Amino acid sequence: MALLEVKGLTKTFGGLVAVNNIDFEMEDKQIVSVIGPNGAGKTTFFNVISGYYPDHEGTITFDGNNLKDLTPERVASYRMARTFQNIKLFPNMLTVENILVGMHLHLNSNIFDIVCNRRRKIKEEAEAYERALELLKYVGLEGKDNELAKNLPYGEQRLLEIARALAIKPKLLLLDEPAAGLNPKETEAMKNFIIKIRDELGHSILLIEHDMKLVMGLSDKITVINYGVKIAEGTPLEVKHNPEVIKAYLGEDTATEEVA
Repeated sequence: MALLEVKGLTKTFGGLVAVNNIDFEMEDKQIVSVIGPNGAGKTTFFNVISGYYPDHEGTITFDGNNLKDLTPERVASYRMARTFQNIKLFPNMLTVENILVGMHLHLNSNIFDIVCNRRRKIKEEAEAYERALELLKYVGLEGKDNELAKNLPYGEQRLLEIARALAIKPKLLLLDEPAAGLNPKETEAMKNFIIKIRDELGHSILLIEHDMKLVMGLSDKITVINYGVKIAEGTPLEVKHNPEVIKAYLGEDTATEEVA
């Protein structure tokens, strides 16, 4: 059974069809990229899957659960986490506090534990804090737990947002343009880090990305969307040499390069 299965997904805004009858599926522990020109419907596709646009046609099944018309919080409770094209951190909170926000789904203390400051609540908070420090270390931000998120360099803010998503313990991690704004060295490091997340933590990863070297270098499968329609799907090599994809997005120069 596919980890994520989408059938006939359609999302309209008034008279505009942003996503049009898309079928899609991915298996557990895959890295799958969604590519296409600006305005192709990629982020809308992510927003529908993750519950931000609940009013849609078609079905979404994740890990055996029907996600249709669920809120983002309910989708996250099934262990689907995401980042955003424009970084969405709590800028005036500490880095460690940003990660703790992502852990709330796994905390079990009730109102009485909190009001009475019971032992269970104290222990749970201490364990969550230690886990947050571990995640900061994992993404390369060790020792920066007491810095405000807004004071981190741009690339480190990207890593912090990923760390917060990892706090959900996701079965599926959605990354919306994780290499946006990064220099070539940072982009290569991001590619290796995404592969590390899959190989070490066992998470499946679905990403939107425009950097084709990164996409070709880490994807098990690529889905191509143009004007809201899926026009191609396959391995990096298959997609790279697909005539419709070359015409719509890649261009002849990209198609003749070696696969990264």
